[in-house]
Amino acid sequence: MAETKIDRETMGKLAKALAFICGADDPTTVALKKAAESGSAQDIKKAHTLFLKLKPGHRQAALSMLSD
Repeated sequence: MAETKIDRETMGKLAKALAFICGADDPTTVALKKAAESGSAQDIKKAHTLFLKLKPGHRQAALSMLSD
């Protein structure tokens, strides 16, 4: 997956998409939501790391939901 910068608003949208795909209690969903709210570098790094560890199908589905 190419390295892409995602702004806070997009992280929030991505968290909503993942809540639909993986569930609201999924650690990646929670981390993305927290990063979108706080904007701290530490939260963003954690969310990014967890997002990359998702199954490729889940990542692609979430990113596809953003483009719709």
